[in-house]
Amino acid sequence: MTDTTLARITGFEFHSRTRYVFGVGCVERVGELGRELGGGRALIVTDAGIVAAGHGEMVRDYLQRAGLEVLLYDGVRENPTMRDVDACLAVAREARTDLIVGLGGGSSMDTAKGCSLLLANGGRLHDYWRTERRSKPTSPLIAVPTTAGTGSESQTYALIADETTHQKMAIGDPMLAVDVAVLDPRLTLTQPPYVTACSGLDALAHALETAVTTRRNAMSRLFSREAFVLIYSGLPRVLSDPGDLEARADMQLGASYAGMAIECGMLGAAHAAANPLTSEYGVVHGQAVSVMLPHVVRLNAKDAQAGERYRELAAAVGLLDDRESMESVAETLASAVETLLDAGGMKRSLEALGVAGRDLPRLSEMAASQWTARFNPVSMDAEAFMELYRRVM
Repeated sequence: MTDTTLARITGFEFHSRTRYVFGVGCVERVGELGRELGGGRALIVTDAGIVAAGHGEMVRDYLQRAGLEVLLYDGVRENPTMRDVDACLAVAREARTDLIVGLGGGSSMDTAKGCSLLLANGGRLHDYWRTERRSKPTSPLIAVPTTAGTGSESQTYALIADETTHQKMAIGDPMLAVDVAVLDPRLTLTQPPYVTACSGLDALAHALETAVTTRRNAMSRLFSREAFVLIYSGLPRVLSDPGDLEARADMQLGASYAGMAIECGMLGAAHAAANPLTSEYGVVHGQAVSVMLPHVVRLNAKDAQAGERYRELAAAVGLLDDRESMESVAETLASAVETLLDAGGMKRSLEALGVAGRDLPRLSEMAASQWTARFNPVSMDAEAFMELYRRVM
């Protein structure tokens, strides 16, 4: 066996503490699931929009029917900071919470995870960033996503910002795995069109990036491929017919699979370049990622192995055949992503998002310092990100 062969066999470990409950109407089981986990005093962590849509009261009712005491916290904000988690934690401590239910999008689930971690271990989330600190088991945690995007329910990470530096911290800990993920596609029907597009394209980016990162492996490849097939099929249908429940189911399951792919294989340059756009310009995460994604696909296809993974994904959804050149594969896939951006009413350039050319050097330095940048198949430093931003400008 040659050294080259050994280099291409990537080892991995895969542990899943999470129980997945999927199906139309399965949210009705959240009370019994909470009881099975030993919960008696539940805290629902969500945002005001989810409450306005009626989901907060519905989930509270199901929990109460199972005999749980329930408090609803609706103070979650988009792109939560450590201060947001601390506010949620104060409520959880006051209520003597022993079961946390993260209800909503990635921000709600990440806030719930952060609260659960600190409730058991103390301190602030910054203490758990880039450390080998071992955490105590947290209170039981249930995730009920109402969007099809982040796949946070499938990850042992919480994405929380430092309110002082605006740095997004990926807090990773095995104890952040949720105990139960309740995937009810009916809950996603209330997403506004723009949220549907942003979250859906974020999930698509997860599938495309995890397929080619330097951390990719046999397990992440399975998840990223299935996620891409489901999302690429479901997103155009959801955008054209928001009431298509079958397409919503495909999207939600695809987003969750993509979250599993992140857990196994990490992300790359599209997310690294997107985070500064969010922190410095307030660009919604899904928009920030999707504006970068087609250009990152074209860039990464220069890596031979990444290009082959792109070919597999494109072929899986009937975009091309095996005879096309790698340049053609990359352009076909990137153009397909751009078509989805147009269908979702998303911006296609940094200029359209209000980004000033004079800020590109600073944004490039910030992008190069992002954790996910190191896993991109094409090596990315500040100069490389500068060139990437210029292409998107």
